[in-house]
Amino acid sequence: MAHTLDLESIVEAISGKNVGMGVDEKALISTLGNSHKDHRKLFRKASKSFFEEDEERAFEKCHDQFVKHLKLEFSRFNNAVVMWSMHPWERDARVVKKALKKGDECYSLIVEVACTRSSEDLLGARKAYHSLFDQSMEEDIASNIHGARRKLLVGLVSAYRYEGNKVKDDSAKSDAKILAEAVASPGEKAIENDEVVRILSTRSKLHLQHLYKHYNQIKGSDLLGGVSESSILNDALLCLLKPSVYFSKILNASLNKDADKGTKKWLTRVFVTRADHSDELKEIAEEYNQRYGETLAQNIQEKTRGNYRDFLLTLLSKSN
Repeated sequence: MAHTLDLESIVEAISGKNVGMGVDEKALISTLGNSHKDHRKLFRKASKSFFEEDEERAFEKCHDQFVKHLKLEFSRFNNAVVMWSMHPWERDARVVKKALKKGDECYSLIVEVACTRSSEDLLGARKAYHSLFDQSMEEDIASNIHGARRKLLVGLVSAYRYEGNKVKDDSAKSDAKILAEAVASPGEKAIENDEVVRILSTRSKLHLQHLYKHYNQIKGSDLLGGVSESSILNDALLCLLKPSVYFSKILNASLNKDADKGTKKWLTRVFVTRADHSDELKEIAEEYNQRYGETLAQNIQEKTRGNYRDFLLTLLSKSN
């Protein structure tokens, strides 16, 4: 019969201390692959959280949730590899399409793509969207999103920002005053302001950095601290002004032991969509280390397993 250690090894390989972050494939192969049928029967009987006894028919059957859990965990590595194999433009186009299908709670993904990519890469994502879905990204967003957010999101994905090093400081100061008045409005009123949409969707990122400085001087407080964290305006400002902060927060949420299934998926997205530019992932890792007092690599090592962990650490090592 199998020893207790064998059973514990199987359970750890499947679920681990932080359920939902991959499986230890090597441990499963060495333990389950070499096991006798009596060993597996003992495992099924001992693992009440995975199996239940059908006494009438005299066998142990899998819980439906256990089957779903295994499918999800084995798919993490596969999904990461598939996403990494894609052209970056296609990845971004599919992220936007997924956000539209998921609805309100995922519109931040559209902001993420629109505000953190270069002008050329955002244009490329729009081209990929044409190829994949036979319609424009702008058209699809305008058809599926309504209200004040539609105007801002269409504006953001349509942008082709100037990326030079020249800024008209007086214009940045003027824009800061406009934004200061708009942000003072309650709720989502700010994104109903055409001038706010114009500023966020047309100004260069360097211009917006100057605007940020002037806003903080005018108001005597941080622009990012004056906007609701759950708003689409906050996501846009954070992605445009401090993308490494935005992504480090996402990583922290995804690695939290209490994170739900959807939140844990963010980990793959951030790594795969940011690792093409090694400097970007390096900046995110440094921000994460500084903000949370622990290294991102250490957290990945401790909270993920198997091929999934090895793949994430390989991507992270590219940025060092």
